[in-house]
Amino acid sequence: MPDEVTTPDVSTPDSSASVASHDVASHDVASHDIASHETESHDVATHDIELHDIAVFDNLLHETRTFAPSAEFAAQANVTAEAYARAETDPEGFWREQALQLDWVKPFTEVLDWSGAPTARWFADGTLNVAYNCVDRHVLAGYGDQVAIHWVGEPGDTRDITYATLKDEVSQAANALTALGLVAGDRVVIQLPMIPEAVISMLACARLGLVHSVVFGGFSAAALRARVDDAAARLVITSDGQYRRGTGAPMKANVDEALVGAETVEHVLVVRRVGDPVEMQAGRDLWWHEAVGGASTEHAPEAFEAEHPLFILYTSGTTGKPKGILHTSGGYLTQAAYTHRAVFDLKPDTDVYWCGADVGWITGHSYIVYGPLANRVTQVMYEGTPNTPHEGRHFEIIEKYGVTIYYIAPTLIRTFMKWGRHVPASYDLSTLRVLGSVGEPINPEAWMWCREIIGRGNAPIVDTWWQTETGGIMIAPLPGVTATKPGSAQRALPGISVQIVDESGHRVEPGEGGYLVIDKPWPAMTRGIWGDPDRAREVYWERFAAQGYYFAGDGAKYDEDGDIWMLGRVDDVMNISGHRISTMEVESALVSHLAVAEAAVVGAADETTGQAIVAFVILRGSSEDLGMSQDEIVAELMKHVSSEIGPIARPKRILVVPELPKTRSGKIMRRLLRDVAENRTIGDVATLADTSAMRIITESLRGGSES
Repeated sequence: MPDEVTTPDVSTPDSSASVASHDVASHDVASHDIASHETESHDVATHDIELHDIAVFDNLLHETRTFAPSAEFAAQANVTAEAYARAETDPEGFWREQALQLDWVKPFTEVLDWSGAPTARWFADGTLNVAYNCVDRHVLAGYGDQVAIHWVGEPGDTRDITYATLKDEVSQAANALTALGLVAGDRVVIQLPMIPEAVISMLACARLGLVHSVVFGGFSAAALRARVDDAAARLVITSDGQYRRGTGAPMKANVDEALVGAETVEHVLVVRRVGDPVEMQAGRDLWWHEAVGGASTEHAPEAFEAEHPLFILYTSGTTGKPKGILHTSGGYLTQAAYTHRAVFDLKPDTDVYWCGADVGWITGHSYIVYGPLANRVTQVMYEGTPNTPHEGRHFEIIEKYGVTIYYIAPTLIRTFMKWGRHVPASYDLSTLRVLGSVGEPINPEAWMWCREIIGRGNAPIVDTWWQTETGGIMIAPLPGVTATKPGSAQRALPGISVQIVDESGHRVEPGEGGYLVIDKPWPAMTRGIWGDPDRAREVYWERFAAQGYYFAGDGAKYDEDGDIWMLGRVDDVMNISGHRISTMEVESALVSHLAVAEAAVVGAADETTGQAIVAFVILRGSSEDLGMSQDEIVAELMKHVSSEIGPIARPKRILVVPELPKTRSGKIMRRLLRDVAENRTIGDVATLADTSAMRIITESLRGGSES
C-alpha cells in the first residue's frame, strides 16, 4: 500500500444519512472484492508463512460482467493488443523501445544485466538526467508555455505552473542545494504538504544526483527521525505548516522534535505555507523563499548512470525498523513513463490528468512526479481534503480544469458513495475519459458506481496492482484493448511477467488460487533495501528461490478466462474448517448488500473450526432509515453472505460499528479488529489516521448487536 495513497480525511457520515441517496447498482451474480491495488510495502516475513498450510485458496465467487472499450476509444489507443505478443517474443527489445522514449546523454548498449540476480541492472552503461527528461527537454522542444501543474490549494489559492516556470524553479532549487554543499549521492529527506515545492524539491534532487526520501506529512516525529537516521540525511526540507480542513496545522515543530540530537542533518529548508510563527535555529534553518528564491534560474544538469540511486521510500509498517526501498534512475523512469502512457492512454496535447495520491507514497512518486512529467503531462495537484470546503470539491475541480483522466483510491470512491450520487451529479464531468483505481482493493459495487456515476457509463476503469517495491504498475487492463471486469486486475502489462503458483512453485490452473509471483525481471524493480541487502533477499526472494521468483506476499487466482483476481495478503486468508477463504471475498459479499457502506473481515480463533469469520460493518444509514432493527439487519446480512458465497463463508458474528481503523494510507488495521474479535487488549494505535477510532468502535459495541 500503494502502499501509498492519500486517505480521504473525512468524517464518518451522519448515521441519519438517507440510504436512498446511494444508488448502487445491484446484480444477480456474485462479486469479488479483489480488485487490483498498489499495495503498501509490507515487511512480510514470508519465511514464516507456512505455505503448505494455505496451499489451496477456495474459489468461492465469480464475476460475469464485462465492458469492452468503444470502437472509437480502441481506434485511438496508445497501446494495442499486438504489444502483448511483441513484448513476449522479444522482452529486451520491447524495453529498449520504451527506454528510447527518454533522452539519454550516453546511449546504453545493454538492456538488462541479470548476472547479479536478484539485483538487476537495466540500461547500466547509459547515462541520463531524470529531471532533464521531466522538464528541460519539453521546454527545448517548444512546450515551455504548456501548463505542467494546475495547483489548487485547500484555502482556494491556485497556481498554473508552465514547464518553463517549472524549469526555472527546479534550477533555482538545485543551485540553492548546491550552495549548501550537497553533492551527488547525498540524501535529502522531504516532508512537505501537497504544494508545488514538494515536486520541485524532488526534481531538484534528481537534477543533482541527490537521493531523496519523501516522508508523508502526517507521520510522527519518531517516524521521521527513524528515516532521517537510516538514510543519514544531510538536509531536511519541510514547511512551517499545512492546511487540513481549512485550518493551518504545524509541521516545522514536528521536524524540530524529530531532529533533536540528529547527527547527520546540517540544514533544514523551510517553505512558508501557512504563515504562522516558527522557531528557526540559527546556522541550521533557512527559509525557502530566501535561499531558493534568490538563486539563479540557470543550471546545467549533469548526466548520471542509469543505476544511480534516485530515491529511497520507506514503508510505513506498524512494527519493526522501516524498510528503505531503493529505486534507481534509468529503469525506474522508463517503466514509470511507459506504464503511465499505456495504462492511462495519455495524450499530452489534450489530456488533463489528476492523480489524487500524496507525493509521500510511491503512487505520488511514479504517477504525479516522474511518469507524468516525463510524458509532458498537464496535471492537477490538489493540496487538501475531498470535503473542504464542501463534498463536491473534487468534482468542482474536475469541472473547472476539464480533467480527462482521474486516478484515485477505492477508499475515496466509497466515501463518495456515502455522500450520495447527487454530489457528482451536480457537476459537469463529461470531460472524463479514463478512470483509475489504486491503493487498496475495490469491491465491484464501488467499481460499478464509479463507472456509472462518475464516468457516466463511458469511461474505462483501469484497476492497477503494484507495490512500492515494483516501482510501477504491473497488472492492469489496457483501456483500448481490455474488456474490463469489475474487480479484476486482469493481466500483466506488456513487458511484465507474473504467475499464480502453488506452494511448490507450479502454475495453478484456471479457476484455482495460489501465490502471486513475478517470474522475470522488470525495469523499475527495487534494487534492494537501503543499507540491508540481505534483508531484501530474505523478504522477497527466499520463498521461491529455487525458481527465481519474486514473491509479492499476495494471494491471487485465475478465473475461467485466465484473468487475475487479487485475494489479498496471504496472512489475511482465513482457515475455516480447512477451507482457505479470502477476507476480501466475504467483505465483497457484505458490501454488495445495499445496507452496507464498508466492511472488514477477520478470522478469529475458534475451538471448533480453527478460525471463525467475524465481520465489522458500517451501515449506509441508521436502522430506522433501513426500516429494520439492527438485529434484523445482521440476520439479513448473514443470509446474504450465505447466498452470495455459500454457508461455509457465513460469519459467526457481524458487528455494526461507526468506523473502521485505518492507517493514513487507507489500509484497514485488521490486527486491531482481531483484538476486538478475540476480546484481547487493543494493541498499538499510533499509526492510525484517527487514533480515536478504536475507542469509538469499542464504545459502540458495548451496547451494539451481533449474531
